[in-house]
Amino acid sequence: VDQLVREVIEVTKEMITVLQRRNPAIRPSLAIIQAGEDDGLLEINKKMARRIGLNVTQICLAKECSEIEIVTEVLKLSEDPGVHGLYLHLPQASLTSRVLTALKPEKDVDGLSDLNTGCLIRGDLSAGFVPPVTSAVLEWLSKHHVTLEGKTVLILGGHGTFEVTLRCLIERQGIEVVVSDWTSKNLKSQVMRADAVVVLEAGKKNLPPTWFKPGALVFSCDPTSKTGTLFNTTCNTSDQFLDESVAESSSNSGLGYLTAAYRMKNVAQSCGRWLQEQEYQPWSLSSISLQPLTPVPSDIEISRAHTPKPVSQLAKEIGLLPEELEVYGRSKAKVRLSLLDRLHNQPDGKYVLVAGITPTPLGEGKSTVTIGLVQALSAHLKLNSFACLRQPSQGPTFWGESNLLCLGGAAGGGYAQVIPMEEFNLHLTGDIHAITAANNLVAAAIDARILHESTQSDKALYNRLVPSVNGVRRFSPIQISRLCRLGIDKTDPASLTPQEINTFVRLDLDPSKITWHRVLDTNDRFLRKITVGQASTEKGQTRETGFDIAVASEIMAILALADGLEDMKGRLARMVVGTSRSGQPVTAEDLGVSGALAVLMKDAIKPTLMQTLEGTPVFVHAGPFANIAHGNSSVLADKLALKLVGEDGFVVTEAGFGADIGMEKFFNIKCRASGLQPDVVVLVATVRALKMHGGGPNVSAGAPLPREYIDENLSLAAGGCHSNLRKQIQIAHLFGVPVVVAVNVFKTDTQAEVDLVCQIAKECGAFDAVPCHHWAQGGRGCVDLARAVTQATRRPNNFQFLYDLQLPLVDKIRTIAQKVYGAADIELSPDAKAKLDYYNQQGYASLPICMAKTHLSLSHMPEKKGAPTGFILPIRDVRASIGAGFIYPLVGTMSTMPGLPTRPCFYDIDLDPATEEISGLF
Repeated sequence: VDQLVREVIEVTKEMITVLQRRNPAIRPSLAIIQAGEDDGLLEINKKMARRIGLNVTQICLAKECSEIEIVTEVLKLSEDPGVHGLYLHLPQASLTSRVLTALKPEKDVDGLSDLNTGCLIRGDLSAGFVPPVTSAVLEWLSKHHVTLEGKTVLILGGHGTFEVTLRCLIERQGIEVVVSDWTSKNLKSQVMRADAVVVLEAGKKNLPPTWFKPGALVFSCDPTSKTGTLFNTTCNTSDQFLDESVAESSSNSGLGYLTAAYRMKNVAQSCGRWLQEQEYQPWSLSSISLQPLTPVPSDIEISRAHTPKPVSQLAKEIGLLPEELEVYGRSKAKVRLSLLDRLHNQPDGKYVLVAGITPTPLGEGKSTVTIGLVQALSAHLKLNSFACLRQPSQGPTFWGESNLLCLGGAAGGGYAQVIPMEEFNLHLTGDIHAITAANNLVAAAIDARILHESTQSDKALYNRLVPSVNGVRRFSPIQISRLCRLGIDKTDPASLTPQEINTFVRLDLDPSKITWHRVLDTNDRFLRKITVGQASTEKGQTRETGFDIAVASEIMAILALADGLEDMKGRLARMVVGTSRSGQPVTAEDLGVSGALAVLMKDAIKPTLMQTLEGTPVFVHAGPFANIAHGNSSVLADKLALKLVGEDGFVVTEAGFGADIGMEKFFNIKCRASGLQPDVVVLVATVRALKMHGGGPNVSAGAPLPREYIDENLSLAAGGCHSNLRKQIQIAHLFGVPVVVAVNVFKTDTQAEVDLVCQIAKECGAFDAVPCHHWAQGGRGCVDLARAVTQATRRPNNFQFLYDLQLPLVDKIRTIAQKVYGAADIELSPDAKAKLDYYNQQGYASLPICMAKTHLSLSHMPEKKGAPTGFILPIRDVRASIGAGFIYPLVGTMSTMPGLPTRPCFYDIDLDPATEEISGLF
């Protein structure tokens, strides 16, 4: 036995050495849950663990502990990533079904759980664990017989898991197994025929020595012995049963050590499996087959006709671990940022940006192209791909679909959409509600601070801001940070001078220069301008302010640009909410609220996993405005997806509005924040939009299309190609990125028009140009685009930014106006000049620029189509989102709170109380 123990120990040590070569910090860990004091068997296991080099955690429960106490500890240790194996050293009666169900099979190193037993019976030794005592029996059998094949083993007495697993594993080695009990009439003949007898109920009876065939091996292994362990190691070889030539003397502790050694080997094996899970896993994506109908039903009808896979199944298919998933219902889940740490050495996939030409008010289908493209890549070309989309604002959902253009993303449409559609467009996982709460907490803090400063002395303010608790007065961490920024190097509240107290407690916000608005995720025009503080309790502290739609909050832009919790917390702290009467910026950190904001946003920072109609993965995360903000989904969603798809996979994300706005901001703002570089731009164009830019009449949502857009008109289409399409391709080339033009085909387009657009697009410098039919056909209608994109990503990438951040702010604005929009120059209003001077003075000159202008023209004039040149771009005002990290000049008037039309679409929205089915949403 000693030799066998040494062999198992050496094998296990070598396993650990191999693991530590892969990860030097790894050390297998065993957790023991026991009831009562240590016994001899437990000491053997602890000694064995130390000898091999395992960490041991011991949980000592009372001898008469309850089932719920055991379950609580089992659940806690099962979820602890630092524990690789669980040993339940408990009485047989305590190993209830509830306890074993709580035991995570991956850590069940004693093979107690039903799942482990099932795996062993099925023959799947890669997933479960062989019970240590079973391994010991098998090892002994193999050592006593040079060849086992053709031998017969009798298992006598016993029942349950141990007997079942022992029998299956012995039979799998080509040995005949006979199971019998003490009452069998054929017991004598069975014993006489057996080459080995395993007695599972020690002390039941003695078998006459004359029953055994010469050379037979007999040993006893009692799973119900006094130790109370289900698979204990109280086994002995009964010399009286054996022929002297093969009899072997073995103490209880000898086999106990062997069983303990196998238990430690299982722990090392579990650690190895865990380490393997931490590495990148190849996808096993199962796509969902589409059967498109003609005519194409409504978006909501298509969505409801297709059942998404359970999100936990999707997560497993794309290599996510269960602990990285926070499930919200059946079809959506948050993904934890710990994934980035786990896969930090994994090379990124290819990065694809979907942008568009200058759109009509109807939109040109960037979202549907994005979704159709990933459906084609994954479901049809069998390449890993991920779509990363913005979360749409809930407000326009009750206004009308046409307004989704400027208020976040969209779920796509036709046979290229994200499902379930209702969940995508309504609350989703509550991120926008978290932003609303955080934003309005800042607003409440601003007005409360103004009130308290106006009605209290320095001493009263100080006593309330730094109160004495149980006779002890101390600054909070955020107050110490403020003291440091003020140059007051003190941490004892009693040591501040009166002047220092005044500086510390007085933000002295100028009510007329507060830039922070409250927000609401509902279109409500009457909140655009309001007066607050009219109640008598506010003591005359009234001021004019307003509400924005929630996605216009700077916190939304921060969510989209942050690369982790620490970065988000820092950005939230830097948000400037107004100016003091002395002209100094006042931040959220000055208000003392930034830590609370991070708490409100801690779940919102995790992207939401959903899927397309064809079962391919989608991240939905963040939805900032595309005018006063950068109009792109989150940096974190892109980073997570780039790791998950693998080096040969594709991440496809979308930029708001036309390439002159969304794409330019994607490159100059988002790529600077993320450090990522795109491999290709997919530029979406439609024949109808090109006809408009070629001189066609204006179109508006809800109105019938003029004949020019229904009948074939090659001259209008060509005019739009040579003006707007050419210009947008040139803009992409400014950044050194290849362009593939995707012509989103509508039923009113003729083949001649589509062919003409593709031809001219290539003449204008596009790598390729292909028609797309994803709306009617799903991913199958986007296969040609997918092939063109994969080919384009193989081209050399010469990505570069448009401007150096060290340029003066005015020069950065001028660069965008001239190189991107085609302006001759810019014209700053007096207010804009004053603001730029102020931002330079405050040290904001090195921030990138986020131009806020109309999306309906390359110029500031919505009616100017095509590619106007030679105009002067007027800069009316300049504002700053310091937390988000950009300066945004205003070109014209920007509404940040939409209103409702005469007939909002909520007239058509209803709920069936019996089925809970929503009608009229889209």
